[in-house]
Formats: sequence, C-alpha cells, structure tokens
Amino acid sequence: MKYLIIGHKGQLGKEFCSSLNHSGHNVIGYDFDEIDVADRQKVFELVEDTKPTVIVNCSAYNLVDKAETDYFNAFKTNSLGVKNLAEAAKQFRTSLVHYSSDYVFDGTSKKLYTETDVPNPLNMYGKSKYLGELFLREELDNHLLFRLSWVFGNGTQNFIYKFQEWAKGKSHLQISNDEISVPTWTKTIVEMTIDALNKELHGTYHLTNTGSCSRYDWAKLIKETLGLEVEIESVSRKIFSQPAERPANSAMSNKKLCKDLGVDIINWKEAVKSYLTMV
Repeated sequence: MKYLIIGHKGQLGKEFCSSLNHSGHNVIGYDFDEIDVADRQKVFELVEDTKPTVIVNCSAYNLVDKAETDYFNAFKTNSLGVKNLAEAAKQFRTSLVHYSSDYVFDGTSKKLYTETDVPNPLNMYGKSKYLGELFLREELDNHLLFRLSWVFGNGTQNFIYKFQEWAKGKSHLQISNDEISVPTWTKTIVEMTIDALNKELHGTYHLTNTGSCSRYDWAKLIKETLGLEVEIESVSRKIFSQPAERPANSAMSNKKLCKDLGVDIINWKEAVKSYLTMV
C-alpha cells in the first residue's frame, strides 16, 4: 500500500511515518510548508501525482484559543482543507482517513459520548472541526473519520510536554479538576487506524484510549511517573480565563471501535506510563 501522510511533521504524522516505514510500506509525507490543503488545485495535483492507496490527513489547526480570533485560518485548514482532500480522494478513487476532535461536543453529557450523540461545539476550533466532518461525509463515502481527544506523543503541542515545561523551576502549579476527557497516545491511534484500514472499516468512530480523567488526574500521574517535585493544586478551569470555552466533559466511548475491530484498547493510565518510560 502507498500512504500519503498530510501533516507528517506533527506528532501524529511522525508516529504514522515511523510505524509505516518500519512495516515496509511506501510512505509519502507532506506538511503545511509543502502543501496548502485549502488550495484545491494543489491538493488535486498532489493526489494525482502521488497516486496513494490511502490518504491520511494528520494536518490540523489546533490552536484552540487563537482560533477564537484567527478563525479564518482554522476553518481553512480544518474545514475547507478536508473538503478538498475528500473531493480529490473521490476523483482519484482513493480512501481517506481524517481525524476530528472531542471538542465537537458541548460537554454537558453525564456519560461518555458515543458516535450517535449530536455534536454542538462551543468554540471556533470545535466548529471548524465539525464543519470538516460534514464536508467529509457529504463528499466521500470511502472514508474513515476518527474523533480523538487529548492527543500526546512525540511533539510539543500536548499536555505532557507542556506540563513538564511548566514544572521546570517551579514548586507549585494549578491544574483544572473540572475538565474531563481521555488522554490518547499517538501509538494507539496509529495502531487502531491501520487495523481499521486492514479490516476495511468505514464511517465515524471514537478513537481514544480507555477510561477518562481530569487534567488534574493526568498531571498527578505524570508527576508520579517522572518523580517530579512540583506541588499540584486542584482548581476550577474557570480561574484561567481562557479565550475559548472548553467542554466540561468531552470524554468519548471507544466501544464501537473495539467491537468492530475485536480488540481491547489499553487504558489511558497504561498508555501514559508506557509513553513516559520510552521518552
């Protein structure tokens, strides 16, 4: 199989390229400085030239707070870019894997969100991701849409990296206890995506590690696993006055994906500990 990875320099794209190259697949990678997914003509030319079996779209505008004012660029990448990729995949008869977000939900649910729950995003980032979902379904039947949450891996745009940076030279940190979701390892995402492609799954799935936690719970595990000396105070997210409103509970259930793949996805705690012992 020939994979075209869009966004290959990001933490998820890096994981894909590493895993697929190790498995002997033909992998072609492009990033934002090489392809503007909002440029329809360039996208079509790229897909026609590379002739991939599968397009994996790891590109995303994920600056949640900045998107409140820079929404033009958020929608260009997260919505229009997805539409262009879907149209190109349809034109050249290739399949497309795209990743959305738990932020398409408003966080008012008292249970884990499932694929049948109706999205209602609270912020511009979430709205741009949801519009991308709608474009994808409208343009292309042969697709896999995975909603992800709190992704961590080899990169700087994740909570584990940021927490370690915050802890440097500080004795005390405040971490929110009322923002709930599921930390999800890039290794898990890649493994489950490849398995889903091999089993020819289509449609929308929630791809997360198992379980859920607060930011505070996650920070405690990082601190304990790495033996950091910093003191962590449990506080409400409201004290941080962030520009973008976050859903209180956007944790998603991965049961549908587990059932269709016939697997059990590891718990978030196990995933975090495994990742931290590797870096």
